Amino acid sequence: MSFAGLRVLSLESRRAKDMENMILRQSGVPFVAPSVKERAVDDHSAAFEFLERLESGDFDMVVVMTGVGLAFWRDIVAAKAPEERLGAALRKAVIVSRGTKPVPILRALKVPVGVMIPEPNTWREIVEAVAARTERRIAIQEYGRPNLELNAAFEAMGATVTPFALYRWEMPDDREPLRQAARDLASGTVDVAIFTSSIQLDHLLELAAEAHLAEAVLDSLRRRVVVASVGPVMTAALQARGIEPDIIPIQPKMGALVKATAEGAAQALAAKAKGGRPR
Repeated sequence: MSFAGLRVLSLESRRAKDMENMILRQSGVPFVAPSVKERAVDDHSAAFEFLERLESGDFDMVVVMTGVGLAFWRDIVAAKAPEERLGAALRKAVIVSRGTKPVPILRALKVPVGVMIPEPNTWREIVEAVAARTERRIAIQEYGRPNLELNAAFEAMGATVTPFALYRWEMPDDREPLRQAARDLASGTVDVAIFTSSIQLDHLLELAAEAHLAEAVLDSLRRRVVVASVGPVMTAALQARGIEPDIIPIQPKMGALVKATAEGAAQALAAKAKGGRPR
């Protein structure tokens, strides 16, 4: 099974070319509209303040949420101090790695991973993995925006939580492709929409609202377009907007998502055309 010429929208940013190629290999017509820019925070004093607190033993545990954020931190420190300083500081705490992406950077810093979070790598898996442990002074190296649910869950366990942000998600510099994506969804020229991050949906709807197209976009995603979600966090974000995903892969990975979507898109599209959902 393949997309067989269906027009497939993705809002992927960092791996936009990979996504485009995956869709092409499945005989789809891709339109990849980058929706997010990852920007390092301007004030680097927080990076060194956090490093010093680690060195002082203020934290029992550090939750590393992304390889991107860890790489930003490494580069900021390396610009003014030996890289080994960061590795030595991190070795003072138990490291929790959300998935495998931070692991190569930690390995290069000679920092062991104390707890590896299994797929689908949501905040719930993090809490479950940490619940039976004794460490309760927990630092969280955040991704593009705060995870308030994770913070609250840790605090409910009696932990002291210290979030630490090294980069934030922003709108892309060139917003026209994302605006075009909103127009295409509203006008009905998209067959399939693939989502890999909740911020993609937020930014899409923000620009759609500016063009007075938000309701048309939502209606299209709810009723006509085949919607594919990479995993639980993305699915929850879609459902919060009244969008029920048609396709969710067993494995929450981009390749698995595209493959599953290609295999199920035709059936899902036919079901939606009849006003129903695929079984």
